[in-house]
Amino acid sequence: MNKLVGNNLKKIRSISAFTQEEIALALGINRSAYSNYESGEREMPLDLLEKAADLFGCELYVFFEENVSEDMILATAFRIEDLNSNDLQEIIHFKDIVKSYIKMDQLVASL
Repeated sequence: MNKLVGNNLKKIRSISAFTQEEIALALGINRSAYSNYESGEREMPLDLLEKAADLFGCELYVFFEENVSEDMILATAFRIEDLNSNDLQEIIHFKDIVKSYIKMDQLVASL
């Protein structure tokens, strides 16, 4: 399971055009720890998976899927060099708002 989650972390990070350093900064861990999760060497704790899901703009279950695709995440439409921790936290907050909006829109459409 660690390998599957790690492969998905790496794929989603690549699609999102973030570096390992940026993800680690957003999660509040060091890059080597994140690298261990991405390689499947260590199991990523649930609280960090939840934060990563918020950063990538995806649902938690996506990390456990066999075939992850671009349409399963909220792509970031910009690329800024040298993101700091506050920038990353704002991205997480914004994507959380967008995910909530999409869920509400789907609920309303199903009524």
